[in-house]
Amino acid sequence: MVDQDPRQLLAQRLRSLREDRWAGRRITQSQLAEALGVSVPLISSWESQGNPRIPPPPRLAAYASLFASQRSFDGDTAHLIKPQEMSDEERQTMNELKRELTHLRGAALRATTSSPELGGVRMLAEEPWRFEDDDVITIVCGQISQQMMDKIPYANVDNPDYIELLTYSELDSLFELHGHLRAANPDTQVNLRIAQKLVPDDLTSHLATLGGIDWNSLTRSMLEKLKLPVRQVADWRTEGGQYFEVEDNGITIQHRPILDEQSTLREDVALFARAVNPYNRERTVTICSGMYGRGTYGAVRALTDARFRERNAEYVRSQFGAGDTYCVLTRVPVENGVTVTPDWTTDEYRLFEWVG
Repeated sequence: MVDQDPRQLLAQRLRSLREDRWAGRRITQSQLAEALGVSVPLISSWESQGNPRIPPPPRLAAYASLFASQRSFDGDTAHLIKPQEMSDEERQTMNELKRELTHLRGAALRATTSSPELGGVRMLAEEPWRFEDDDVITIVCGQISQQMMDKIPYANVDNPDYIELLTYSELDSLFELHGHLRAANPDTQVNLRIAQKLVPDDLTSHLATLGGIDWNSLTRSMLEKLKLPVRQVADWRTEGGQYFEVEDNGITIQHRPILDEQSTLREDVALFARAVNPYNRERTVTICSGMYGRGTYGAVRALTDARFRERNAEYVRSQFGAGDTYCVLTRVPVENGVTVTPDWTTDEYRLFEWVG
């Protein structure tokens, strides 16, 4: 038992709470999923002995509340009992369970990020840009305008030295993400596409869409379909018409990039969002979208930069667990023309976050 993977110890404890907490009363995964407001596959992933996922703290707190009292499962539907409605004994049990699960979770996270056996290459295998099904990944960018292409000789298809990638927007982000995806998914085909030239097989693969709604029509379409509590506004004809808008506890808040008096970008705002692909429930869509290209690059670098990807990936796991839909709206500083990678473990970088 001493040498057992701490992630498995947490998974075993979660399963034992469900199956063995009370003699003669076994809770099904469906009952538990309904009470927690999550999917049955998510419960299964937390209990898996082969490759267990680590639940975020709010979910473990909910476990502690549920299993503090059999009353949570009385009636037709399982439900959380508010602490103020618990007896003193039930509250004490809830707090003890919460401490135990928090301790197990901490050990599981430390093993994942610190152990030589679990670090290095395996860290890439467990981060958000690793896809275990080894299916095709399609990176989608917008196409630069014809007016811009006319100024780049090599972007003309009739030029003997034509370079197709010069017609893509977000080249910094594309170059960065493509290399990282190939490293994290060595046996996977990674395709590059322009949004206006997608075919059905592209749309049903894992999708990574780069750039904002003004140039990348797939970003615009996905934000409309996913109905995240974040909206991107890109009205470049109106002063101040470029911002992200979020709904937070019934309040609408706008987050804007910062430019100095010379119109030099000092800080961008960017969205990183992960969700189920609406065209194929077995695949994902990931959005990296800034108001400017620097923001998109920062959203990509948050999970590819060797100095920050592990801590940011751990933050994603700790906050969102195995949730299939989540997003982070982040600041992306620009210092002397250099895009600074956002550190999501620092509050000042995170403007808004949400998990579905």
